Amino acid sequence: MTITDQLSDLLAGAARSLGLTPPAVHLSPPKNPAFGDYSTNLPLILARQAKKNPLDLARDLVDQLDPLPDTVAPPEITPPGFINFRLQPTYYYQVLQEILDHPDQYGRTHRGAGQTANVEFVSANPTGPLTVGHGRQAVLGDVVASILEWHGYEVTREYYYNDAGRQMRLLAASVEARYRELLGETTEFPEDGYQGEYIRDIARSVLATYGNALPREAPEFRREAETTIFQDIRATLEQLGVRHQIFSNEQTYYERGDIDRILSELKARDLIYEKDGATWLKTTRFGKEQDTVLIKQTGEPTYRLPDMAYHRDKFQRGFDVIVDIFGADHIATYPDVLAVLEALGMDTGRVRVLIHQFVTLVRGGEAVKMSTRKANFVTLRELVDRLGKDVVRYFFIMRGMNSHLNFDLDLAEDQSEKNPVFYLQYAHARIANILEHARAFGLEWTRRYDPKRLTTSEEFHLLKELDHIPRTWEAALDSLEPQVIAQSLQSLATAFHKFYTECRVVTDDQELSRARLALVTAVKSVLRNGLELLGIAAPDRM
Repeated sequence: MTITDQLSDLLAGAARSLGLTPPAVHLSPPKNPAFGDYSTNLPLILARQAKKNPLDLARDLVDQLDPLPDTVAPPEITPPGFINFRLQPTYYYQVLQEILDHPDQYGRTHRGAGQTANVEFVSANPTGPLTVGHGRQAVLGDVVASILEWHGYEVTREYYYNDAGRQMRLLAASVEARYRELLGETTEFPEDGYQGEYIRDIARSVLATYGNALPREAPEFRREAETTIFQDIRATLEQLGVRHQIFSNEQTYYERGDIDRILSELKARDLIYEKDGATWLKTTRFGKEQDTVLIKQTGEPTYRLPDMAYHRDKFQRGFDVIVDIFGADHIATYPDVLAVLEALGMDTGRVRVLIHQFVTLVRGGEAVKMSTRKANFVTLRELVDRLGKDVVRYFFIMRGMNSHLNFDLDLAEDQSEKNPVFYLQYAHARIANILEHARAFGLEWTRRYDPKRLTTSEEFHLLKELDHIPRTWEAALDSLEPQVIAQSLQSLATAFHKFYTECRVVTDDQELSRARLALVTAVKSVLRNGLELLGIAAPDRM
């Protein structure tokens, strides 16, 4: 139990002893550190219930806070009704020792122990190379999976793609049109066909492999296109450090009869009907203003239908948590899938849907294209080739997923500490250099140090940042928001760089040196763990 958990429990108990019914008690660092380490506005919240002035109620609550942990100083009350707590130096020395004793465990919880989670992400159809937009989802999904793993879940990373329907027919027709062009035949390129040099590359490969005698609409056009594009997708993800354990495809659910079973069950529950040659889902039953087409007049299903079969399959595989990561274009449609699953008896409380906004590449404040060779999109591979895996991954998660991301190429290409990725990595590398320098002077920390030698404001700022890590990383589990991890690492690195400027580690005072070596060793461990969570290297040299 963390110190804030202990204080929250004591405050709730104090409120109950006064005959009050407290809400969940929250403590957070005050904006002004002069008011202490943690603060709560509980008296303001309970004042009306208690029929008391908040300041008077704060005094009554404090009177009931006995005994406090010996690592907590007597609380202070400030207008208009805050209770502030200061932690004793011994508390922070205990935090330091905990990290040194269990460097790979600090900040972990066991909340997911014995539970399984499925994270589905990217799921781009094999109709073209991955774009920058796909890249944001790839990194978000991979880090969300890592956060779940950090807290004890057994995680399956899954990629689901559409290999049936109109998009794949258009892809095959686009390749065939370019193939016919290579043969010198006059051909009409399909309306809404796939553009780009990659289609011509696939057509050349088809010609080299199968010769010039393929008949019209031969299956080789689609098969070669799907295989080639999917190889490129997987290679690009590998380059980005993203690996999926399972690849699922839509066609499977048709072949196994899952789609027909869903339709039969929806019909039995009077949730679908025929009108104007189409099949409609009664989404008005789920609170929408109008019903929704499930199967078009052409017989082509909207993607809601196979998604229902796919998600039921995930339920049947027994995952305790199911995480779907979608772009903002899905925001109006996924609720239909969840509503149907619930109507079919599934516990949709196990499903977490995360929606991310889109990405714009920016240079000099203006939106730019990196490439015109591959039609009207920028490939993810080009971006990784240009900037490297670490920079691309960090820039995709440095903003909250609910925010539109302006990917600043000027900043991403900067090789100095202005680049937030290098700012973090420099902190880790500098500590490695400090430790190496200390060994060269015959100074080894070797777990013998006196923490009481840590007394400066810079040292305590660093200790306090370390103390915040467990609560912050557990909050990332609750929100499944990777940005939370990134922000905590930036705060820790900022505190370290200030310490590095003000406090010399290797000094003539060996006892002070050992204490500071212990401190920076702890910081290095936490930085390494956080960077690994984000899938970013923690270099010892830069």
